[in-house]
Amino acid sequence: MHMDEIDELLTRGVDKIYPSKEALEKLLRSGKKLRLYQGFDPSGIQLHIGHMTGLMKLRQFQELGHHVIFLIGDGTGQAGDPSGKTRTREKFLTNRQLRRNAKNYVIQAGKIVKFSGKNAAEILYNGDWLNKLSLMDILNISENFSLQYLEERDMYVERKKSGSEINFREFMYPLLQGYDSVAMKVDLELGGSDQTFNMLAGRKLVRAMLKKEKFVMTTPLLTDSSGKKIGKTEGNVIALTALPNDLYGMVMSLPDDVIVKSFEYITDVPMEDIKRFRDDLSSGKNPMQYKKLLAFTLTKMLNSEDDAQKAEDYFEATFQKKDMTGDIPTININVSENLTVKDTLMKINVSDSASEIKRLINAGAVEIDGKKYTDPQQKISLKNGMIVKAGKHKFVKLLVANKAIDPGS
Repeated sequence: MHMDEIDELLTRGVDKIYPSKEALEKLLRSGKKLRLYQGFDPSGIQLHIGHMTGLMKLRQFQELGHHVIFLIGDGTGQAGDPSGKTRTREKFLTNRQLRRNAKNYVIQAGKIVKFSGKNAAEILYNGDWLNKLSLMDILNISENFSLQYLEERDMYVERKKSGSEINFREFMYPLLQGYDSVAMKVDLELGGSDQTFNMLAGRKLVRAMLKKEKFVMTTPLLTDSSGKKIGKTEGNVIALTALPNDLYGMVMSLPDDVIVKSFEYITDVPMEDIKRFRDDLSSGKNPMQYKKLLAFTLTKMLNSEDDAQKAEDYFEATFQKKDMTGDIPTININVSENLTVKDTLMKINVSDSASEIKRLINAGAVEIDGKKYTDPQQKISLKNGMIVKAGKHKFVKLLVANKAIDPGS
């Protein structure tokens, strides 16, 4: 029997539903259209494939006619989400920095969620109300939580055991996120399972301040068998905006044990097909064909079918057939002096983020003409025809316009 749309909405890529799946299903089958949201704190400039589980779920709700809010956490981001953190952050971002980081979030999320046309998602910034809260507002919010309730959070228990500090700024985070649900008067909040505590705080506040029910739907984190989050590889984000060749290659470098989960959580491949993939892999079938299908599917979703086909052709020619004389992209670069390794990678657009490039170099994932570089500040003399390798699957040939200065000059 095929799942109907509501069955799939409530089961595919879903971890838990509060207060219960049955209660939410009854409401959905009554025909009521929900007002729901997911929040994204812009602590970085890029959304990556780890965010796609939530984005795909937002799209499902949207396609069923519900009112979806894409919330940018430029207010909560100032407090610093402690979720998953074993120690207090060393620095906190300002509202201005967070808004700047979020500049392209809608463009990135727009590869999956619809922001124009019929039933377009609404875009809101929680700094618009959180930064206007008065002292009395904060006190009224706080009176709904006891110290015991907040300090029961698992990460705080672990910090206390290890003697690590619990900064009160982070301690306030669940209250601020919880108030988002009150300010927007939502019926449901969606988020990763690591956000459960924060989302249940919102459920508590909505009950107390709005006297209504708020559902919480948690989505499973995309992780490998060791529990490591998928979304970053070799210190480099698998961004939704990655170039097709890079995206395809980075998906191909993912562990085999995330293939089935990735199909289920972040694609719209039918569940009947995914069950067959799971059975084949469990019986020992070579995972290569399914990993290539996953890479093709994601590249097509985030770009186009033509881009996906070209990326697959490039991967097969360059890596499967070991044809390094194949279609390696070339980049023109103008230099009048020796550049550092980091500046070279910035010039050829390996990433928009200097910190991501630095992590890539430090991880030993950068080679220039076959030589590995691990010092971001090491200077090199760039020459025409040099091959730069960044990560497992990004290769670029340099066309140097001006001869670089000799290291000894």
